[in-house]
Amino acid sequence: MVSDVYFPRVNGVSTSIASFRRALSAQGVDVRLVVPRYGREADEEGVIRIPGWRLPLDPEDRLVARRAMYEAVRREARDCDLVHVQTPFVAHYAGLAAARACGRPVLLTYHTLFEEYLQHYIPFLPAAALRGLARRISRQQCDAVDQVIVPSTAMRTRLADYGVRTPMEVLPTGIPVADFARGDGAHFRRIYDIPEAAQMALFIGRVAHEKNIGFLLDVAARLRSQRPGFVLVIAGEGPATRSLQRRVTQLGLGAAVRFVGYLERRKRLPDCYAAADVFVFASRTETQGLVLLEAMAAGLPVVALAAMGTTDILAPERGARIAPDSPAGFAAVIEDVLANGRLRKQLATEAPAYAAEWADTLMAARLAALYRRLLEGGGDCSPVGAAQAARV
Repeated sequence: MVSDVYFPRVNGVSTSIASFRRALSAQGVDVRLVVPRYGREADEEGVIRIPGWRLPLDPEDRLVARRAMYEAVRREARDCDLVHVQTPFVAHYAGLAAARACGRPVLLTYHTLFEEYLQHYIPFLPAAALRGLARRISRQQCDAVDQVIVPSTAMRTRLADYGVRTPMEVLPTGIPVADFARGDGAHFRRIYDIPEAAQMALFIGRVAHEKNIGFLLDVAARLRSQRPGFVLVIAGEGPATRSLQRRVTQLGLGAAVRFVGYLERRKRLPDCYAAADVFVFASRTETQGLVLLEAMAAGLPVVALAAMGTTDILAPERGARIAPDSPAGFAAVIEDVLANGRLRKQLATEAPAYAAEWADTLMAARLAALYRRLLEGGGDCSPVGAAQAARV
């Protein structure tokens, strides 16, 4: 696998790569990663780090050294059965070049809806021009590979509308369900001084403009007027933090909104889910919405907008309620969940069973099967049977 982002950079792409890499090993697939170096990350077997530079408009990310990335990917591709590209920047072109040079099948996962993303980070260019550019580049990149993976049916439809002709497979990222079932909510509340009796709504994700967190602040303002002890916790980091903190002040929300930053995934993140009464999510641009499944795995009722990729998860309304796209309507659904103990218990019971249907082991088995189908028709590559190991 080759990507322009990976841990310690925290986002959905990094989480997806790590989730699949871990679960694919049980399917007989050995995954090599070629990813950026952010600082002094410890050496990790199977992970090749490429140096790069901070991006002026997005300092969390890195622009990897092009020559070093190309050389590393080609070197690794010689010993691999196929190349799986995860991002559309230097990694895409390095992965494609290496796959073609070595006679390997190449596939990509389309993680990010760039046509709704770029305008937040390049505001000095017309939004319409940026959307057109994102569509054109996405179509060209998808049609240059042998297989495209999309995490939701909405994303498949969107790429088809772009004119993509390459075969597409809907294959969501799975979650390690058991990892989210052991949180200590009381411990989390003590650490962050959240009263035991306070009803707590939770957002977890990148604190970025495209996540529509400002909408959730408007929702919180309405709920705070009805429930003086209501608290909204925002967990994550990102470029919108300061502007959202100013908005909290403007709305007079004060301690009703807590920014707790990035949470370590092994212990602190499950504790945070366990501390909450309801998970809230209002992004309109998700290609999947992995945090919805994490919340459900923790037995946490979800209230969210059903838009783009989140629709696949939310449509059955198992463990979740779909809210209207207005602060008043969204707040009313949260109020119903918080006020109705029977409903809240029903959603909390449904959620983990539903999340288990999206387990990482199930999704990794599907991805391994897709790899093997590609290899069976993959030109110079030898077929890999169900009992044989593959190397990506």
